[in-house]
Amino acid sequence: MADIKLLELLSKDYPNIRAATAEIVNLNAILALPKGTEYFLSDLHGEHEAFIHMLKSASGTIKHKIDEHYGRVLNEEDREALAALIYDPQAELKRRKNSNINFDKWCTTAIYRLVTICRSVSTKYTRAKVRHRLPKYFDYAMDELLHADDDENRAQYYEAIINSIVECGMAEEFIIELAEATSSLAVDQLHIIGDIFDRGAHPDMIMDFLCDYHDVDFQWGNHDVLWMGAAIGNWACLTNIIRINVRYNNVDMLEVGYGISLRVLATFAQTVYGDDPCKRFMPQIIENNQYVPINEDLSAKMHKAIAIMQFKVEGQRIKAHPEYNMDDRLLLDKIDWEKGTVMIEGVEYELADTNFPTVDPGDPYKLTPEEEAVLNALEASAVNSEKLQKHIRYLYSHGAMYKKINGNLLYHGCIPMNEDGSFAEVEVNGQKLSGKALMDYLDDEARKAYFSPKEATETGRRGDIMWYMWLGRRSPMFGKDKMTTFERLFIADKKTHKEKSNPYYELIKRREPCEDILREFGLDPTRSKILNGHVPVKLKDGESPIKGGGLLYVIDGGLSKAYQKQTGIAGYTFIFNSRFMAIAEHQPYSPMAEDGTQVFTSPVMKTVQVLPQRMKVIDTDQGVELVEQVEQLEQLIDAYRRGILKQRN
Repeated sequence: MADIKLLELLSKDYPNIRAATAEIVNLNAILALPKGTEYFLSDLHGEHEAFIHMLKSASGTIKHKIDEHYGRVLNEEDREALAALIYDPQAELKRRKNSNINFDKWCTTAIYRLVTICRSVSTKYTRAKVRHRLPKYFDYAMDELLHADDDENRAQYYEAIINSIVECGMAEEFIIELAEATSSLAVDQLHIIGDIFDRGAHPDMIMDFLCDYHDVDFQWGNHDVLWMGAAIGNWACLTNIIRINVRYNNVDMLEVGYGISLRVLATFAQTVYGDDPCKRFMPQIIENNQYVPINEDLSAKMHKAIAIMQFKVEGQRIKAHPEYNMDDRLLLDKIDWEKGTVMIEGVEYELADTNFPTVDPGDPYKLTPEEEAVLNALEASAVNSEKLQKHIRYLYSHGAMYKKINGNLLYHGCIPMNEDGSFAEVEVNGQKLSGKALMDYLDDEARKAYFSPKEATETGRRGDIMWYMWLGRRSPMFGKDKMTTFERLFIADKKTHKEKSNPYYELIKRREPCEDILREFGLDPTRSKILNGHVPVKLKDGESPIKGGGLLYVIDGGLSKAYQKQTGIAGYTFIFNSRFMAIAEHQPYSPMAEDGTQVFTSPVMKTVQVLPQRMKVIDTDQGVELVEQVEQLEQLIDAYRRGILKQRN
């Protein structure tokens, strides 16, 4: 009866044999197509311009297609210009309009060339799927042009389409939409392996872009869960995101992008720290604010003010959660106020800054009434930010702690391990878990904290689980023994700044631990790989992104400007298409010059595996689902033929 009920539901979409047969033909045709190209990126950290360029260029694939089709026809300058048109059509159109050319003629030529490249990147898809990616109103014309043939009788037809577009004054819009469609079709699936937020200026713009993207998923990073916790008003998370973004001068993003007003913090900081130079709290300015400029002195005072509040509320969370095993992070009560020192793990260190006007030595983790007022105002801004809540819900609906897809395992941080290679047992909310079970539990608790807190098993304040995932000892997203923010801000001795990494990061250099991780998640080590983010690969120091004998790839290459001095490059893209797997190594993104020109450096591509035979859709996870659908439709047809279900016209 359960099968009949299922077939009855299916019959609503396919009411007769003809309809069911047509869908079987469609699905079998899709199964025979080559697998679509998957792109994997991580640690975007708010670098919206560089990220969007990476995606629109398909990490160099677009330029490769241009060279393939026009290498013997166009010179290098013209091929670069065609690539620039696809990467940023608005800018290239503006540049061309300002030059001394016949603009209509140039537009006609550009459309012909764009059609060639768009057709090349769309060959893996059904015509229906391509049509679905095309823009409304232009879809008919583009569809006709993309599926043109060499028939002499139709040449005038295609020429008439293009001429009409130009004569109607729609060439610029058509070129922009065709360039966008080309970039979209070059990437079938996009996987973001953590850390959209923090450091860079505009994670909000990245999220706006991805919310409209055709096929994207996220594996949450530690910075992402920090924002997820802040979005529900958890003060430990909230103070961290404010501190980080004040430090990096990302005030436009906070105030204009997300509507999180910093006025109350600025007023408080100026009042309390007006005479304090706050030298150790000067912002690290990577980009200037356009709409809400704040001078460096005020930023430093705001940075110090929110940092003190952070240490207070974090101390409260540590005391509320003894199972987190983070008592060594309670440092405000270890300060000798007369000597100006602090005791850390039995060693006394001199404080580089001894001005703590809001800290009560008798109760150092108690917030002042003024600090509570600041945090209440910041919480209200975050919780009521419509755009922030939209973005966080999108992270939940399209994201998870990890993902298994087409034989590969994706996660951001680490799988906590012991020195001997066994999976470390982690106690959270009274439960002791390891490996996959730990990841599943944290995923479930993070969802409950946001959507159904009454069902969560965590104690303390709502969202504490996200704060633990951000910096907790043995948290799979953090992967270190402690976060030394206090030491970096208040102690000059750099020995105290060190953070010891989980044994995982040494173990994954060998093949056996990577095989154990894959088996833990039900994957075959002979056929699967791990895609990992979180820790920048210091290529300039000889590090390699390839670990575990080719089983694990760390694809954090320093897309964030804050890391590029360490890495020597500016990010990686891992690419998995129907023929091979490759890793693209990117150079720093160059913004547009005043004259409208822009330098694009093609990434260095390294093939890491050539597939023994071309992979088709039937060989993918999607293929498994489609085969199941075909089987169900065949059962439906059988039910129609046997009279079990009645056909409808």
